[in-house]
Amino acid sequence: MARVALVTGGTRGIGAAISKALQEAGHSVAASYAGNDQAAAAFSDETGIKTYKWDVADFDACAAGVARVEADLGPVDVLVNNAGITKDGMFHRMTKDQWYGVINTNLNSLFNMTRPVWEGMRSRKFGRVICISSINGQKGQTGQVNYAASKAGDIGFVKALSLEGARAGITVNAICPGYIATEMVKAIDPAVVEKSILPHIPVGRLGEPEEIARGVVFLASEGAGFITGSTLSINGGQYMV
Repeated sequence: MARVALVTGGTRGIGAAISKALQEAGHSVAASYAGNDQAAAAFSDETGIKTYKWDVADFDACAAGVARVEADLGPVDVLVNNAGITKDGMFHRMTKDQWYGVINTNLNSLFNMTRPVWEGMRSRKFGRVICISSINGQKGQTGQVNYAASKAGDIGFVKALSLEGARAGITVNAICPGYIATEMVKAIDPAVVEKSILPHIPVGRLGEPEEIARGVVFLASEGAGFITGSTLSINGGQYMV
């Protein structure tokens, strides 16, 4: 059944792949973004997916953004909390700005985005909330204390909220990608990828954004109604839980 799906950070990288895959699955998709107007316009021109600009770290902006989406497309039944940033640095040199910037965007955004759609999902007795966490939220990573903490928090959010949504027909799940061939990863020195990253991935390659998107489409489907509070690790066998 076609639903209205909202994807945060949905115009680039993994988010763009998720938005496209949900559209291909028949959903009406809205994609939010924070700042890159040119990329958002190009994405919308390519796909026909409506884009909306707001900061997921701002609760009032999220509430207003959700209201705009629902006015245009209808009630949001599928929410993909994908937006995220990195501000890496060793902890003994990490600034308050690096810490709170990442926590606000990667973790507090889950409250900011999910709260405005939650009551509607409860009243309609259907909802799918899918949070994109990270392998580094599962295992930690040097130089990413802020990022790992935020992504581990995403998993805790999912586990607790899933219990509250279960009887209302709402599932809440997490996906933890490993190293995916996005612009950010492709910017790493190829020699570093070959020497320091690929040897730790048993399948011997980077993942593709579309592989994360297929996981989202499944968790968003009617057929995934008995899966909630779960974490789907899509990492090529790099880290097993």
